[in-house]
Amino acid sequence: MIHLVFETANMAILQSAIDMDETLAGKIIEIKDDYAVGPLGDIYETDGYQIRRDWWKELLQHSPYEDQLDMVDDKLVVNQLIKDLQENEEEQVWIWMGQNVHDVCGYYWLMSQLKELQGKVQVLYLNNLPFLNEKGQLFYPTNLSQIQPSEFLKAKKLARPITLSEFELDPDEWKKICQENGFVRFLEGGKKLATMDIRFYDKEILSLLTKNAQKLPSAIAHILSKMKIKTGDVFIVSRLKVLADEGRLTISGKWEKGWKDMVITMAGGSLVLNEDEQV
Repeated sequence: MIHLVFETANMAILQSAIDMDETLAGKIIEIKDDYAVGPLGDIYETDGYQIRRDWWKELLQHSPYEDQLDMVDDKLVVNQLIKDLQENEEEQVWIWMGQNVHDVCGYYWLMSQLKELQGKVQVLYLNNLPFLNEKGQLFYPTNLSQIQPSEFLKAKKLARPITLSEFELDPDEWKKICQENGFVRFLEGGKKLATMDIRFYDKEILSLLTKNAQKLPSAIAHILSKMKIKTGDVFIVSRLKVLADEGRLTISGKWEKGWKDMVITMAGGSLVLNEDEQV
């Protein structure tokens, strides 16, 4: 059995579940790119792939992840996955996804390449389903990493084959999104995606900043903790840079030194850090 997830945090929690139930034993692999943001035109062609890669290269510059671009090769991961499934008649892949746009976009990008393996591909979409948290209370997780390992043992019962109908219709939905070639995707419900303007997150990002100076990592952490619809920290920083260029906020420091010493505040606010932020 091969388990496939779309976030690094999901790998550890799933491994904990496997350690509790040997019937889940198998390799865990991750699709690393965040297909919820960025260009998607001709994504399966060389030119489209390179355009997307160049876009990420620009965003990752001076970030803590700058050296990781060459470590992300989802096409290679999928080629190996297909090879494993073709060479082993008994092998299956379980695609795990939570109810969030990151996972759903990753699912669409992936399954559009697996049609010839219909019958060997199972999906577990934890869509609007209740689970118990560490206090024994019911909640509705949006990300797999929010689920307790013991609860994964219940979730495994939800595994089902991706149907022939889904292999026919879902790639058409994804093709439409790719042809729109926007920069932000939004999950309307179920697996229904919509293309949004690149400024989709700007209003919420601005609402979560103050006129008190903050180091950039602190501001990012606060934004991520409060955002209703999550996106990645690298994309948030890219929008902060644009908003700073427009004069709607102020960022000081030298980007080439990295994120840790950059200081951010709303336009007109003080760039003097308080004692807590000076640590």
